[in-house]
Amino acid sequence: MKLDFCCPTLFGLEGIVADELRFEGKLEDVRAENGRVLFSGDWNTLAWANLNLRCAERVLVRVAAFPAKTFDQLFEGVRAVAWEEWLPKDAAFPVKGHALDSALHSIPDCQKIIKKAVVNRLGQAYGLHWFEETGPKFQIQFSIMHDQAEIFLDTSGAGLHKRGYRANANAAPLRETLAAAMVKLARFRGREPLLDPFCGSGTIPIEAALIAQRRAPGLTRAFEAEKWPCMPASAWSDARAAALERIVSGAELDICGSDIDPTCVTLSQENARKAGVGESVRFTQADATQIAYRQHTGVLFANPPYGERLLDREQAQKLYVQMGKSAGQSELKQYFLTSDPEFERFYGYRADKRRKLYNGMLKCDLYMFFKPVQVRKKFVEKITGRPKNVHK
Repeated sequence: MKLDFCCPTLFGLEGIVADELRFEGKLEDVRAENGRVLFSGDWNTLAWANLNLRCAERVLVRVAAFPAKTFDQLFEGVRAVAWEEWLPKDAAFPVKGHALDSALHSIPDCQKIIKKAVVNRLGQAYGLHWFEETGPKFQIQFSIMHDQAEIFLDTSGAGLHKRGYRANANAAPLRETLAAAMVKLARFRGREPLLDPFCGSGTIPIEAALIAQRRAPGLTRAFEAEKWPCMPASAWSDARAAALERIVSGAELDICGSDIDPTCVTLSQENARKAGVGESVRFTQADATQIAYRQHTGVLFANPPYGERLLDREQAQKLYVQMGKSAGQSELKQYFLTSDPEFERFYGYRADKRRKLYNGMLKCDLYMFFKPVQVRKKFVEKITGRPKNVHK
């Protein structure tokens, strides 16, 4: 059975998800669009994508696409779907979605029309007038953009960034899918040391270890489609067996995270254990500004405070100055994620490359420093000269 899929992504990660599908999933029909990636496959593809995609937010099956300028068009388009091939008699099928730049802009009204159309179709198929909805959940999602409707079924349940290892997090957690993307952008494979001096709940070191060990990110969690009677159970068992065979656990990794807060260190250790990489990652308590970075080699990943939720902006910028005086003068390759557009100014060096990313809805930049320190360019303001009170 051929299925059409859609993976929503954080903005900026579309290309990474497309590469995961092409090179790791060995899929050919992959199309990256703003905020999502489209592809096709079968039941085995559905299970593989949920288990193995590191940077996608969820896996949706697209069951219909049609023009919808009126509620009648929306009703008929949804009613035309063979819902009885998907949903059993006792299925729960809530509806949610969004509309943008379309004649149909009332979300509650669209939800009611879609629900009514599904009930109408299933009622005729099963000879029922009322559905208890006590069985497996089939979350229906809709998207209406520029008067074009798309109808999806969510196969993931909880978002794919919820790996299952981070039940608790620190005050400003980094989404797991974004942490994995940072590691992938750095092409880290575990062959060199890795240091995260602001580890928080340990997300970056843990995701780096998962990647280095080729451990599927979804191995420790369940997915909504596992409960669907229409989906062969063998697809999930085969995908999990294949994922377990791919794990490379024998290699020695030098991955370290540290944090000034001892509670974060304890939390990170517990999260690493739950993720199955507790023996491969170490966490210590340390002040990021006091680390002797010049004695380290390899790569530094940092998601320092932005001044959004932790510290105020002025405190965060003082921290950047201190980091620039130490880490900035080391041989480490460095990747800093922050929403502060003046990061380079306070850090004191011009990034070799920048990439716009989103941490949830917060626009950030990933500042990448990978050239040798001898040729690393210092930041110089174009008009006013060297910024005041910075790197005296």
